[in-house]
Amino acid sequence: MWMRVLGALLMTGCAIAQAPDTSTPAGPTQPATGQVSRTTSAISVPESTNAVEGTAPRLVIPSGTKVPLALKQAISTRNAKEGDPVYCVTTFPFVVEDRIIIPAGTYVQGKISRVQRPGRIKGRAELLMHFTSMIYPSGYTVMLPGSLDNIPGADKTSIKGSEGTVRQDSDRGKDIGTVASTASTGAVIGGLSAGGKGAGLGAAAGGLAGLAIAMISRGNDVKLEPGTSIEMIIQREVSVDPSRITSRREVIVRE
Repeated sequence: MWMRVLGALLMTGCAIAQAPDTSTPAGPTQPATGQVSRTTSAISVPESTNAVEGTAPRLVIPSGTKVPLALKQAISTRNAKEGDPVYCVTTFPFVVEDRIIIPAGTYVQGKISRVQRPGRIKGRAELLMHFTSMIYPSGYTVMLPGSLDNIPGADKTSIKGSEGTVRQDSDRGKDIGTVASTASTGAVIGGLSAGGKGAGLGAAAGGLAGLAIAMISRGNDVKLEPGTSIEMIIQREVSVDPSRITSRREVIVRE
């Protein structure tokens, strides 16, 4: 009898001991939720990092900045045409916020917008060019709104207006001198041949000859040789990425 009671008690104890085992799977679900939340937060961190990287600070070349250049090819109104390319290279670095933004040796490309040859009676030679892009030694390219501001390296030329037209200086005084010289020579020859009347006729004939010479010959063309110093002006602000500019090493200007 006692053996049966003892056996029943043992079986009841085993059943009670096994009961918590059925509820144990519900317990680990709570840590699993915590693991998912930690994983989600870990994934969101790189996204915020990328957002910061996408807004990297940029530097601005101010409007009105003047950049010294050297011309890489010869240009003349004698044979230049509208649309012809213009190639230059910067000769001195430009600095913004203690950083070199335009290193010396940076290539600048442009094109010729208008060409006017000198006239036989009046009209000077004119050449209009503007700059379109700037190519850094690293290959980084920036589009430019640039025009010609000064041309200190060319003789007998000047800049006309705000658009940057190169104009040849006038030869009008030279033409007048040619006519006057020819007329005086004719007067001398006429005076020797027929007195005072001959001098007047000789002067008239000499003047006509001088005018013909001036009409046949054109004025001087605009001529810019390779290496000519010119000055570009930035017409509006230009934004550049400083991380793509190789400004930490010396760049040798190519001649």
